[in-house]
Parts: sequence; C-alpha cells; structure tokens
Amino acid sequence: MAAEHERLAVQAREAAERWMLAHRTERHVAGSLAPLTAAGYSFLHDRGWPGSRSRAQIDHVLVGPGGLFIVDTKAWADVEIAAGHIFRGQADVTDELGGLADVGYGTEAVMADLGLAPGEVHVGVVLAGRALPPTEVSGVVVVGEKQAARHVNSYGKRLTDTQVNAVLGAALVHFPVLDSSPIFLDTSIAEPVLAEAEPEPLLDIEEVTDILLAGLLAAPIEEWMAFLHPSQAKLVRRGFNGPARIRGAAGTGKTVVGLHRAAYLARAQGSRVLFTSYVRTLPEVQRNLLARLAPEAVERVEFVGVHAFALRLLKQRGIRLNVDPVEEERSFVAAWRTVGLGAALAQSDPNPNYWRDEIRYVIKGRGLSRFEQYADLVRTGRKRPLGLELRREVWRLFVAYEAELRARHLHDFDDVILRAEASLRETPTADYGSVIIDEAQDLTCAMVRMLFLLVGDRPDGLTLIGDGQQSIYPGGFSLTEAGVSIAGRGVVMSTNYRNTKEIAAFAASVIEGDQYADIEGNDRSRDEAADIPRTGPEPTSRRFSSRREHDKEFVAQLKALPCPPGDVGVLCLTNQGVREAARALSAAGIPVLELTKYEGLPVDAVKVGTIKRAKGLEFKQVLLPRVPPALMEQADADDEAMTIHRRELYVGMTRARDGLWVGVCA
Repeated sequence: MAAEHERLAVQAREAAERWMLAHRTERHVAGSLAPLTAAGYSFLHDRGWPGSRSRAQIDHVLVGPGGLFIVDTKAWADVEIAAGHIFRGQADVTDELGGLADVGYGTEAVMADLGLAPGEVHVGVVLAGRALPPTEVSGVVVVGEKQAARHVNSYGKRLTDTQVNAVLGAALVHFPVLDSSPIFLDTSIAEPVLAEAEPEPLLDIEEVTDILLAGLLAAPIEEWMAFLHPSQAKLVRRGFNGPARIRGAAGTGKTVVGLHRAAYLARAQGSRVLFTSYVRTLPEVQRNLLARLAPEAVERVEFVGVHAFALRLLKQRGIRLNVDPVEEERSFVAAWRTVGLGAALAQSDPNPNYWRDEIRYVIKGRGLSRFEQYADLVRTGRKRPLGLELRREVWRLFVAYEAELRARHLHDFDDVILRAEASLRETPTADYGSVIIDEAQDLTCAMVRMLFLLVGDRPDGLTLIGDGQQSIYPGGFSLTEAGVSIAGRGVVMSTNYRNTKEIAAFAASVIEGDQYADIEGNDRSRDEAADIPRTGPEPTSRRFSSRREHDKEFVAQLKALPCPPGDVGVLCLTNQGVREAARALSAAGIPVLELTKYEGLPVDAVKVGTIKRAKGLEFKQVLLPRVPPALMEQADADDEAMTIHRRELYVGMTRARDGLWVGVCA
C-alpha cells in the first residue's frame, strides 16, 4: 500500500507541476495580449473544447475587429520550425497541433451560419516568453509571445461592431464554460515544485503603441471580404467529389465566392490553387484583392490568364512557339483573299471576321483536325445555319490559313492552347491541387480540356464559375464535349447582392428574349435572380443628337455623382470609345485610370475601360457613354453580332451597384 501511495503522490506532484506551469504560462500570455482590449477585442479565457466531454480547454478565444482567434499557449523550449514542421529538440511535435486545427475547421462551419468568411477564423499557438515571427505549421500559426498581440491586431478592422457582437455571441455558445468545480490535489508535498513565480512581464509604452499602431496601419477592406451571406459562406467551404460548376445571374457574388474558395482550398489542401480567366488583365486585379482578403493564403494561389498560363507551361517545357498577332492577322487576310473573297463564303457573309471567328472558336477552339469532325458538328452558340457545302468552304479557308501560318513560321493563340493540352496529356503535372475558372463561359472547349488535365476528377479539383448570359464571345461549347462531368455538382446562386432592383430590371430589358447555349448543354433564357434585396434610383438613359452635346452632359453627370472618383466606372464598347471618354474626362480635370493599368488597389481616379476589361469588377456608379441607338432598340434574335453586343451592354450595366447612366449617341 505504501508503494502505491507513493506512486499516486508522484503522479499528483507531476500533475501539480504541469498545472502550475500551464497556469502561469496562460497568465503571462494573457497579459501580453491584454493591450488588444483597447483595439476592441473581447477575451474568453479557459473555454471548453467544442463538442468534447473531456476537460480539454482552449486557453484563449479572442473576438474583435480582425476576426475570431483561437489561441493555445505553450511553454515549449528549444523550438525549431523547419520544412513545415515544428520540433522540440529532436522530437517532431507537428501532430500535436492537429486537434487545434480541427477546432478551427469546426468553428468555420459554425460561423458560416452567420456569414463569417472562413478566412476570418484564425488558429494560433503562442510560445510563452519566445520571440518568433508568425509562421504557419499544419494549418496553425505559431508565434512568439512578444509578437502575438501585434500579429492579431495587424489584421486591422475587418468586421463592423455589429458583426463583432454577432460573432462574439456565437463564440460564447460554441466554446462552453468549463465546469468550475475545484480539483483537489495532495497538498502534503514537502518542498515547492517550482521556483517562486517571477513577476508578470509588463509591456512598456512603446510596445503597447506598436501593438495598437499595427491595427491602425492595416488597410481597410470591403465588407464582402470578411462577411458574406450565410449561403455564400457555406458554398465557399462546400466539398465536391469531382468537378463542380457555380452559376447565377449577374450580381449574385460568383467571383466573390470564387476568391474566398481559392483561399479556403489553399489553406485546407496545403497545395497550390490556379485561379484563371480569359481576360488577361483580370488576374492581377484578383490577386491584389486576395492579398487584402487573405494575405496568409495569397502566395499559394496563382492568378494568371489562360493564354499566359499555357505560354509559360510550354516555355518551362522547352517548347517555343512564335506568336505574333500582327502577322497572324496578315496570314488570315491572305487566306481570305485566296479562298474566301468573291466566293461562297463572301456571298453568305461578306464580313471576314465572322469566318475568322468560326475558325477560332468552332474549329480551333475544339482542336478539330479532320473535316469529318466539322461536317456534322453542332455549332453551339452560332445562329447562322451552315450546310455541308458552306462547311467545306469554311474548311478550305481554315486549311489555307494554317498554310499561311506555317509559311511564316507562326502560331496563333489557339495553337498555344492546343500545344499546351497535348503536352499535359503526354506529361501530366501535379503542381496544383485545385483549379478555379472564373467567367468559364468565355473559354473555348480546348481551354477547359487543358485546365481539366491539371486536376482531373479529384475532389474539389475543378470549379467552373460563370453565367452563360454574360458570354460575349462568338460560339460556345458544352462540358460534355470537353470531357467534363458535373453531374450532381452544379450550384445556382439566386440572390443578386450587387445591383438594385431598378438597375437589374433596366439591364434585363436590353437582353429581353435572348436565348443562349449554356456550357451544361442546355439552351436557356435569362437566369433571373430570385431575390434582389436592394433598391435605388431609376437608371438614366439619355439620347443625344450630337457627340458634343453628349460629352458635355456626360462630364456634367460624372461631376455630380455622390461618390469619390475611385468608385466610378466609365465603360465603353470599343477601345476607341475608351480613348475618347478618357480625353473628355481629362480635359475636364477629372482624374482617370484606364482599366488596362488597374491592379485592384484603391485609387482616387475614375476607371475607364472596355466592358470586356470590366468583367468580374463592380463600381458604385457606372456610366456607359456613346452607346449606339440600335443596341437599345428591339432585338433581332437571329442577328448573332447584335445579340453579342447586347449581352456585352448587359454586362456593363450590371457592374453598377447604386447608379447607372447610359448616353445613347450615334
């Protein structure tokens, strides 16, 4: 019995030592974090482990303007972090952080019911008495005590006071109060097990100032970066067991969900995510938005246009293509003069651009190599019917164009995609865990096939985001043609969070009766949002008899807007229109930034660009100058070019959040 009593006494002594050390560690760290109360943070100390019946506890839960922080404290000495692992001496203790990371994952799900974006839940380990910059290990940020408070406050103000209160209320329920019944220990230990505790470390005024300054220096972010609608927040975290498609009308937040999902997948998978689209200037804008939204994830997400990605892939693999758009144009003109001009194609449609688009989007956009493939092809998205003889003439033009390219030792951008696809089939890569395609309806079939090869059918591998109604390029395709199945993995977003009811209705009137071929293989009419919660003033549409009169009111309208220049977008149908609008505004002393130079960072200047460049963007106020009168009149459903231009106009109108002005002028 004496031996058993001694064994129990040793266990009690060891438990007491651990408890006293842990308690002192927690008190020290709590003191170091205390200045955060002045920045608006609330503390929940010693809370229960969510869903656990054990007495396991979370040392600190912080809720404030920078989000929700789950903090564990460790009194670890001899710590080293290397290659994504954390070591205590020679022992790898990375797995000890796994449970804490799981708590963060579960908390994300609970907070998504409020609309809190997953990236606003942070999990960290604070090393007491240590100086260590924030370092991610297995989904948990490890930081020294001396840097902990500054790290938390560096997130700045991401939540409003109302949102902070909502998150705090949910945290109080999610992290239960531990049973406060006393734990009785054997107090007959003769000698103290620890040296007398040192006084609590005090922060000097300079250190407290530095902590608070970190919050003040953090750039403010738009509300959508931290708080979403609960349905959007849940969609960001949703798991799919193969390729998935997210669609919805303009303004439903598809790109917002895509950006949050990119950050979420980068964190959850620990692998690289490719975020791509057709518009070459959009990726840099989206990268800078993600840098503000989720700075900890931005280095794992690669933003690049689909053509730039393919060119880089080929270059890395030693495959050189000679791409020269000017010479490419000359090659097509030469082929048209030889085969098309004065022949059957010109009689059917004298505009050579129609036939060039047929080659670009229908033939090379699918990678067709034999006439038999083209002869009975369903030409998705093209309204003009082509009989067998005209298709033979188109194929002759295609062959002549290819011969001109070869004679000049040239390749066009369609060749770039097809060569990249062939290279990936021959030599696959495992560089990416996920691929997200924004504005997927603008890509060609070959582009989607190429990107699909990067991830295949793996869970959460491919996410296609888009809206067929916003397709502004000729032709189209179905996912079946691309070899991609999204059976049971299609999501429709039905609430328009961007536009007012008035703007949405006005834009819809421009495309009334439009039928489009969706990438899921169905013919659809307009996808209408089931709910548009915001209202505002009616859009203004004015007709002018002269450009001078138009430009005078255009400038006056812009000067009278109730928002700073940086919140205004002037969107045009052509590059010439962009130049003319920029000149008119500059002459009036209004600062201008062309969208080709916009990088997604706040700027105090009116953004001017083509509607194509504005895809994926939004502005508080949008002005559409010099819109041709024909686009505002009754549509001819069989006129493919006019249909596309009207869709383009629709895209421009739906970039507006609060106000829309349309200047109609020949």
